[in-house]
Amino acid sequence: MSTHDQHFPPSEVGRPGETGQHGHAGDHHMEHDHHAEHGGGAGHGHGGTVSWGMAAQATLHCLTGCAIGEVLGMVIGTALGWPNLPTITLAVALAFFFGYALTMRGVLKAGLTLRAAFKVALAADTVSIAIMEILDNGVMLVVPGAMHAGLASPLFWGALAFAFLVAFVLTTPINRWMIGRGKGHAVVHRYHH
Repeated sequence: MSTHDQHFPPSEVGRPGETGQHGHAGDHHMEHDHHAEHGGGAGHGHGGTVSWGMAAQATLHCLTGCAIGEVLGMVIGTALGWPNLPTITLAVALAFFFGYALTMRGVLKAGLTLRAAFKVALAADTVSIAIMEILDNGVMLVVPGAMHAGLASPLFWGALAFAFLVAFVLTTPINRWMIGRGKGHAVVHRYHH
């Protein structure tokens, strides 16, 4: 039994009738097995199990960047008395900026060029950040008076905290699904050593 075969049950390795495809599939599974080493033993893709902890960690990573940008955008827009649309536009733009920046910071440490790091950040975070932004800005718009409450108001900060909680809870299962298919934050895991 080879080293590679030890990582997968017999049902996954060398199925009858798949001898011509085993080499390619084996390489693909090896890549996913590498990801599993960085996820608390959770595998990725093709039926692999991704832990809720791993999905939550990936979501929290995205949410951190989103929260920095979102709070900054909301604070600037609210302080300047801007209407909802420009305030939300600024908050979303800054959320993407800081979300990508956090991911790029991590993969740049692994030796990637700036361009390659940006491509990894786009692949890893775009869907997650977009979903979170739709959810948390949606919550801010539906909570009565939240967008116009002012920075000194507990309503503003309470609504924003609730919006982040909703975004986290609803985005985590989506991130789990994407990581399980080798997408989203699974792209970043290969650069963590």
